[in-house]
Amino acid sequence: MSKVSRRTFLKGSAVLGALAGIGGTASSFKKIKPAKAAGKKKQVFSSCPRNCYDTCSIVTTVEDGTIKFVTGNMNNTYTNGRLCVKGYTYPNYVYSPDRIKYPMRQKERGSGKWERISWDEAYDIIAKKILEIKKEYGTTLPIALNKYSGNFNVLNNAVEGMLSSWGYTTRAQGTPCWPAGIDSQTFDFGAAVANDPEVMVKAKYLIVWGANPAWTSVHSMSIIERAKENGTKIVVIDPIMTDTASKADEYIGIKASTDGALALGMAKYILDHNLHDMEWMKKNSIGYEEYLNYLRNNITVEWASEKTGVPVEVIERLAREYAAAKPAAIWLGYGLQRHTNGGASVRAIDALAAMTGNIGVAGGGANYAQTECYGFNYAVQSAGTPPEGDKAGGDRMLNMNNFPAQVLAINNDPEQIPIKMLWVACRNPIAQDPEASVSYKAFESIDFIVTADLWFNETVKQSDIVLPVSSIFETWGLTASYWHYWVNVNEPAIEPLYESKSDLEIAMGISKRLNELEPGSCTYPTDRSIEEWISNELADDFIKKFGFKTWRDILEKGTAKVEGYEAAWSDGKFRTPSGKYEFLSETCAANGHHALPVYVEEMEVPKDRPIRLFSPHWKYGLHSQFQNLEWMRSIHNEPFVEIHPALAKKKGIEDGDMVRVESEVGYVEVKAKITHTVPKDAVVIYEAWYKEQNFNANFLLKATPSDMGSYATGQAGLAFHDQFVTVEKI
Repeated sequence: MSKVSRRTFLKGSAVLGALAGIGGTASSFKKIKPAKAAGKKKQVFSSCPRNCYDTCSIVTTVEDGTIKFVTGNMNNTYTNGRLCVKGYTYPNYVYSPDRIKYPMRQKERGSGKWERISWDEAYDIIAKKILEIKKEYGTTLPIALNKYSGNFNVLNNAVEGMLSSWGYTTRAQGTPCWPAGIDSQTFDFGAAVANDPEVMVKAKYLIVWGANPAWTSVHSMSIIERAKENGTKIVVIDPIMTDTASKADEYIGIKASTDGALALGMAKYILDHNLHDMEWMKKNSIGYEEYLNYLRNNITVEWASEKTGVPVEVIERLAREYAAAKPAAIWLGYGLQRHTNGGASVRAIDALAAMTGNIGVAGGGANYAQTECYGFNYAVQSAGTPPEGDKAGGDRMLNMNNFPAQVLAINNDPEQIPIKMLWVACRNPIAQDPEASVSYKAFESIDFIVTADLWFNETVKQSDIVLPVSSIFETWGLTASYWHYWVNVNEPAIEPLYESKSDLEIAMGISKRLNELEPGSCTYPTDRSIEEWISNELADDFIKKFGFKTWRDILEKGTAKVEGYEAAWSDGKFRTPSGKYEFLSETCAANGHHALPVYVEEMEVPKDRPIRLFSPHWKYGLHSQFQNLEWMRSIHNEPFVEIHPALAKKKGIEDGDMVRVESEVGYVEVKAKITHTVPKDAVVIYEAWYKEQNFNANFLLKATPSDMGSYATGQAGLAFHDQFVTVEKI
């Protein structure tokens, strides 16, 4: 696989109190008997489908039709019987009174004046609008889809299949998450394939570089802690002293966006002191001589120190320790590639791992991500094919990371076919896209907007029709991780609450109504059972990897592991054009970048906005999910900005003061929290959606592209952390 498939991406415990059951309508799908049913009490296997490293396998206890308890599945050695704090809120998630209960129509966008309609009415309104657009333009290209990672259940790809079955449409393409790094590893290795994270315990030395698993991958954090107990030295490199950094043996605070300089400085020291693995490079790579010459002629440790703010002696010691430890692992977090030079930084770190022979060994690796678990047929997606006669001849792709601006450009250009209808699923773009003010304008320029969701979030508020979707406990599904190597099945635990339906059910319902109104106008199948859909998703050769005869065998334990990735690339067969690791990548050069992993200068700090803004993930939420729940709000329901004491003193700001943070594109007013964990020249505002509060970190974020992403994911990524602001006390 030379490129990453983006069809699906594209990448404690406490007994929960009894919850009141709420009656709901039965699913139209053919029922498959859930596992381990015993009278009125049963346990079923669920799977968290959120965009998260851990993709937990869950055991759900149901009594008298009500979810009573959730915990981790012990059959899955990564989940290992535990969930994160967000996972344990799932019963509150399911039974929250804030869920969207019925199909509804809004009288005026943003007014909050909703009226309940039936599913038949909703299907009728939507289908007639589709046919009206098709008749007027001779194509469905004016219909746009904006969908991403709010639910990674493979069956949710029915949304893409549904739109394809109407005709050619406009699509939001790409990913805000990881594209620069995916491009980098595709250029270097031929694909992003990480070592099994459960094998990190075998590392003698582990660098966690730009990741915060204590918040974002708690199961990996437990693996790191076990490695530490075994004697592994844990080093964290990050501009912010994260919770993970606080638990490490050593924390190295680095100037943001200079990670590539540190990797190259370490590599130069390793080369100068003959600590590199020339035998591995000769056998397994191409371009290593050019790379080594680049280090000799262009890099010094002193230069790297000046760039990164890391003392020379620290860089030298880090290089010695990393090169001497066998094996030594690096975990490359997504944060370090969210810069205008992020892809180049990842290539430099990859090269550091390769030159020391730490590729293809258990406990080693340059570990970023993997898609080897995605052995799906994408049947729900490919089931829809455009009907004959659509004059567009192909879908129109827009960059997800600059979707609002591109929508406005199209709708303001009389030479282009305008966007008249938008379907939003598995996303909250108004709250999660940069330049939120542009998002509002883009929505205003579209005649008709349908959003399928569980919550009345900011995107739903700007929609004409909202369709209530089911939670994971009310439908079937299959999920896989982009980090560990487990595939999970998700069984329905309870009947769907209220009138909620899955995205797959909605796709079939819309399709049926379209063909009733105009036979042949839609190609999506409407008569398949859930068992047929799931059985079509798992490829035969993929099932055989588990030793299974049928997908139903997964139901025995709720989870199954793809083996053979203890040491990615151990066979020395890379997926690059040369079949070797490519220090010098002609493919990279052909895509507008340097062939070698050279240093690309970081973004210049604007003189009028000298303070860097970081907007990392928050421990109590996942993008705009979970933080709106009552349980989470009881813990934390007030946004804040973290400021270093030195910067606060300079600005006359004290802890708890209200401050105005202003960027090139917007501002927020927020409470200050003084802390030594952030750099002196930066502030931190965590991304989150706060229910009924007019606050959003993305008010401040400009849609600045990262250097890479287009090759593997179709579109450039986002430089989330190359944002600059002023901060003043109000």
